Amino acid sequence: MSSDSPPLSPELLLYAYQHGLFPMADPDEDDAIYWYAPDPRGIIPLDTFHVPKTLAKLVRQGRFRVTSDKAFEEVIGACAKREETWISEDIIQTYTNLHDVGFAHSIECWQDDTLVGGLYGVAIGGAFFGESMFHRVRDASKVALVHLVNHLTSQGFVLLDTQFITPHLARFGAIEISKANYEARLQEALYVNTKW
Repeated sequence: MSSDSPPLSPELLLYAYQHGLFPMADPDEDDAIYWYAPDPRGIIPLDTFHVPKTLAKLVRQGRFRVTSDKAFEEVIGACAKREETWISEDIIQTYTNLHDVGFAHSIECWQDDTLVGGLYGVAIGGAFFGESMFHRVRDASKVALVHLVNHLTSQGFVLLDTQFITPHLARFGAIEISKANYEARLQEALYVNTKW
């Protein structure tokens, strides 16, 4: 974990993710960027993703209109709007630039024309690195996650990195694996040919 690094750029982000690292800004240090490689590491195995019955029913009802890459800046901006956030303006701009060149993606949930939930992350090869999610309406972020996993599975992705484990993610089947296990899975995933 170090803040002594070059300025954030799409190229630096791609290099970092391919080596198991991701950045977070520290609001107590003028948004200094620190790099993390947790051990253990959180992932959601795509083949054992668990959708609770009530959520599966909600998805089938189609209460939300779900899109991808239609409002990336809005999604990352909404993820940053919380009392304590590691998503600085520098991170927002750099990930938006990464989105513009085709590596960062968002899933959006809408009610009419209002964005009510979503998530964003980075896709390289067969790996998707989940970064953050938000909701303004109950269950909207959960529906976005279900759609993300369905999309990743249909496109042949093999790794969904959640970085850390939360009780929320554990309900969906998220697990912790060792750093060595993660790095082995990551190297395999990077050589998988997928399209978003």
